Parts: sequence; C-alpha cells; structure tokens
Amino acid sequence: MVSPAVALLIFGAAALLLAGVFWPRQGLVARLMRLAALTERVRLEDAVKHLHDCDYRGQPASVESVAGALEVTRARAVGFVARLEALGLVRTSAERVVLTSVGRAEALRLLRSHRLWERYLADRTGLGPAEWHDEAERLEHRLSPTKVEALASSMGHPVYDPHGDPIPTAAGKLPPRAGFAVTALRPGQAASIVHLEDEPRAVFEQLVAAGLAPGMQVQLLDASAERVRLLADGRVHALEPVIATNITVAPTEGLPEPAGPFETLADLETGDRVVVRDIAPVCQGPQRRRLLDLGLVPGTEVAVEFRGPLGEPIAYRIRGAVIALRREQAELVRIERDGASVEAAT
Repeated sequence: MVSPAVALLIFGAAALLLAGVFWPRQGLVARLMRLAALTERVRLEDAVKHLHDCDYRGQPASVESVAGALEVTRARAVGFVARLEALGLVRTSAERVVLTSVGRAEALRLLRSHRLWERYLADRTGLGPAEWHDEAERLEHRLSPTKVEALASSMGHPVYDPHGDPIPTAAGKLPPRAGFAVTALRPGQAASIVHLEDEPRAVFEQLVAAGLAPGMQVQLLDASAERVRLLADGRVHALEPVIATNITVAPTEGLPEPAGPFETLADLETGDRVVVRDIAPVCQGPQRRRLLDLGLVPGTEVAVEFRGPLGEPIAYRIRGAVIALRREQAELVRIERDGASVEAAT
C-alpha cells in the first residue's frame, strides 16, 4: 500500500508535469502551437517571395512551382495557395498563381528585409559568403517594418546586397532585371559582374571559391559544351557551363576596364613606391573596412619599408604611418605604377 506521503509526492510531480505541458502561454503545448504558427507564417511568406521571384524573372508560377520552392507535397502547396488567396495576396486561375498588388507589396517588404540582412552580415560580421543567404532567410521573418527601416538606416541605406541584387526601397520600388549570363558574351568580349546567384548554395560556393565577386571585370576566353573559360583579376577560371550561367554580367560603358592581371602590394619589393588602384571586389565585410580604415583608398601613395625575415609581414608607409600587412591581405590591394608620385618617406 502506498503511503500518503508518497502519494502526495506523486500527485505533486504529476501536477507539475501537467502544468509544464498545458500552462497558458509558457507551457509546452502553447510553445509548440506558437512554433507551428510561426512555421506556417514563414511558409506562407516564402511562397509569396517565390511568386514574386517568378514574376521578376518573367517565369510562370503555379501550385507545382510553389510545392517545389517550399519542398512540400502538392496537396500542402494547394493549402498554402488557398490561404494566400483568402488573405488577398494572390489570384489563381486554372494554370497560374499571380500576386495581387497587396501580395507584391508584402513580397517586396520581405525581399527588402532579406537583402538588408545579407548586406549587414557581409559588412558587419565575420560570417562567410556561403552563410549569408541561409542566415538572412532565418532572420528576414523576424523584423517588423519599423525595425527593417532602422536596420537600413544603421547601414546608410545601401542600394545593393553583397550578391549584386538591388535592395527594394522602403516605398517598394525595385529596378527591372538587368544583365545576362556570362555565357552570352562573345569570345574576347569583356563585361562587369553584376550578380552571382546564391541558390543553390553548392553553386554559389564554387563561384566564391573561384574568387569571383560583383564588380569584377571578366573576359570570356572561350566556351564549349564542356567548359567556359573566363579571365578575371588576371586568373583564368574554367567552369562548367551550368555553373557559369549563374554569373550575371552587364556591358561596361565606354572602354572596359582590363580583366587583369593586376599587380598588388604583395608584388612589390622594398623601396618600391606606387599608388593604390583599388581593393579587389572579392574583399568584402570587416576585412575591406579594415583596409579602407588604414587609408588604402584609390589614389593613396604607398611605399614599401621592409619585409619580415620570412617575407612577411610586409611594412608599408601610408600617409606618414607605417602599417604591417600579411601577404594574403596585401594581395587584395591592387596598385598602379605608372604615374605614381610618392614623395620620400620620412
């Protein structure tokens, strides 16, 4: 027979367990319900973004495309589309799903939040390029419109994300899609990279590993069904055509800048004096800010003071101050020798 004390303990434990499970707002059931509601909202918002992306690219959207984008069954996609239609965000026909004006405004709000987060992650954190998109996907659903504008203001209202995509304005303005795949260039033709597609992630990682970035000048050397060869920053890149099509370029106005090779601070010898041309586009975020803060801006005169016993660090005199850079940092600063007029370092 169970003693009264033991029975009381069992009752108390059971009561605590039930309270932990069913307690209003803080109980396990309440938390799971909020999580389910959040997941549902995120799915609906992702569906709205997908529909806008299809419209922006001039591609038809359907229940099937929604299912593929959200990685859900067609039956679930039908439910999401029906919910969006009930909210007045989409119109449906036998074959297509189209955003209403209200739905488009919501899509642009989400897109603005996403691309602002990507810009923030690239410029203000040490997160690698391959992580920007996924982290922004997680964060974009958490900001109210007021906080989105506060984020934009804290960064000086950037116009482009780190992949080269335009950031919708607070008024919901987005420039039309521009540029074309690098594979459309003629052999020998040069252009400027305006966008690197960040999905799928595996493709984007290959482009980043190749050292490619928006703002970089490229020249198509040749193309075949097996490979596409590009010249960028003095390096030849051989890519599979399916990878190369994820590089969007635009013609350069006037005479195109050379696609390389470029000399960098790392190529100099002690006593050399040059002028900074620019910082390689592939250098972004905190590292780029640090180099700019050191005074390595276009037109700055630089003199090599000395090298370490093993070749690095390398000491440079910049605007009267001596700074030390590792070789990998010096390779990011492109220079010009012609016209350099560095006065003697004192």
